[in-house]
This record gives sequence, C-alpha cells and structure tokens, in this order.
Amino acid sequence: MSANGSPSGQQPTATYDSAFLRACRREAVSHTPVWFMRQAGRSLPEYHKVREGVPMLESCTRPELVTEITLQPVRRHNVDAAIYYSDIVVPLKAIGLDLDIKPGVGPVVEQPIRTRADLARLRDLTPEDVSYVTEAIGMLTRELGATPLIGFAGAPFTLASYLVEGGPSRTYENAKAMMYGDPELWADLLDRLADITAAFLKVQIEAGASAVQLFDSWAGALSPADYRHSVMHASAKVFDAVAGYGVPRLHFGVGTGELLKLMGEAGADVVGVDWRVPLDEAARRVGPGKALQGNLDPTVLFTDKNTVEAKAREVLDAAAGLEGHVFNLGHGVMPNTDPDALTRLVEYVHTATAR
Repeated sequence: MSANGSPSGQQPTATYDSAFLRACRREAVSHTPVWFMRQAGRSLPEYHKVREGVPMLESCTRPELVTEITLQPVRRHNVDAAIYYSDIVVPLKAIGLDLDIKPGVGPVVEQPIRTRADLARLRDLTPEDVSYVTEAIGMLTRELGATPLIGFAGAPFTLASYLVEGGPSRTYENAKAMMYGDPELWADLLDRLADITAAFLKVQIEAGASAVQLFDSWAGALSPADYRHSVMHASAKVFDAVAGYGVPRLHFGVGTGELLKLMGEAGADVVGVDWRVPLDEAARRVGPGKALQGNLDPTVLFTDKNTVEAKAREVLDAAAGLEGHVFNLGHGVMPNTDPDALTRLVEYVHTATAR
C-alpha cells in the first residue's frame, strides 16, 4: 500500500489532499479541519426520523440507513470528515455474542466473559460476518467524493470491560479483578479482542475508509503503569495490523490525560485529547511526531454563540504551535445539543483558521 491508502502505483485518492488527512499527516492545511465524535446521531432530528422504530444494532446492519445517517452531519454542518455510523459492539454481535444495546443503558451482554472456557465464544471475525459494512462504505465513498470517511472500532480494553462486566460500569470491578487476579486470562482476552478489532478495521479500510479511530472510551480508569503493563500491547497490536494500509490511525479515550504519551506510543498517528488537558500541555505530554485532535468541552455548546466562539478560540490558541491539529470536541456530541450550534462552530473554526 502507498501512503494514501491506495495500492502502490495508483494515483492518490480523491480524499488525499483533504484538510483532514493533511492535518493527520502533519502537513500544511488551508484551514483547521473539523469533525465531531457522535456527529451522526442523537442530536439530529433527521436522525431520529430515519431511525424511528429501528433498534440500534439493526440500524447498523442496513447499508442504506447507515449511509444516510453518516451523511446527515456532512450535509448539515459542512464538517471536514464523516465518521462511519456504527457501534463498538457491532463486531462482537457479528461473531455471535448474545448482546444488545438497551435504550438509556448501553450495551448489555447476556453471558459475561469470566472464565477461560468463555474465550471460545470469541471466534475470528471474517469480512462475510460484516458484509453490510463493506456495502455501506462503498455507497458512502461514492457519495462523499473528496470528503474522507473515518472508520472506527472499540479498543480491546473497552470491549473487554463491557464483556467482563456484562454492561456499562463505573468501577470496572470484574474487569480489573481479572486483570489483577488472572493476568494470563486477561492477556488472552485482550489478544483475542485485538484480532477481532483489527479484522473489523481492515474491512473498513479495504472498503474505502480514509482513516480509522480506535475508541478506548474507558481507558481513563487505568493508571499509567496498568495501561502499559496490561492494555497497551493489545492496542498496539491493532494499530500494527493496519499500519501497512498507510491510512492515519487515531486514538481517543476519556479521562486519559495521564495516558496521552502511552496512547501515542501504542501506534497512533493522531492522539485524541478530551477537554481536561489543554492542547499545548497535551503536546508536551505526547511528544513530537504526532498530530492532536480535540478538544472543546461538549457542554460549551449549550451556551450562547459568543461564548462558544471564545472557548473555541482558546482551543485554537492552545493548538497554535502543534504539528497537526484536527478540531473536535473533547468527547461526543451530547443528545440535547442544538444542531445549529454545531453548524456555527464549524463555520467559525473554518473562518478563524483560514490561511
């Protein structure tokens, strides 16, 4: 593969010179690119309309619906990248695990993974298991043209947390108990999840995704020592598995200020930063050679236009010396966010950074 993600010898893809991919590669841009985590979904009335009566996981398996939902924020907000509409548990469902996403709760696993015998339920993921992903991304890339599509997956630690706990958790007591008390089982669990995650990302890249983001949503529950010793190798395995495609690899977690350097070392080209650490400080922690993504507090969008612009300016000022910067929120768009506030924010960042 060449550096643009297309087979060696072919011409660069339509997205290669987009502001988003240039920023990921730490190259000069005409403006700071903007996209938002969870931009496709709950804050948009058009999303609720097309999702009416369709369960979450089912919606992720309908290519036409996935395409429409993924495109909605691109049309409305003029963001610089689309992110594939899916959920981090989709590959786990695809290999036959009995799980569902319950409204107001999140992913719930019928039979948690607690023993070595349970690992047998985590079989390899094949492209045929997620043929709807290949179909949807083909449809999307034709519609998006020069706008990049970001593929994504949940990181092994976050997936393991759901599987061991049986659902969302604030304490991760079962997952951490396995990590500390049965480190061999824990390592084997994360290794299996790394293989499944890598296979899921490969399907997305081969179908046409221009970049991929690994969401380690719950890694902030770990100390740096525990992350390095018990988790980092699995994320690194995922990043290594897709390195040959040449597409930018993004890495994001919540509450991971103490882990930023390690998350970069795991293999990311772009390190996502939540709102807790200013980007100039994050750059010092991560070190050279990485672009950064972030990091406006999502709750700022509930204030007035002047306040949003002032807080966005603070983010841009903190990012002024970075090698590469992708503007984003410090976490996902909140459900009650006014979509017009997002549209105005994109316009502001584009205008304020035009060069």
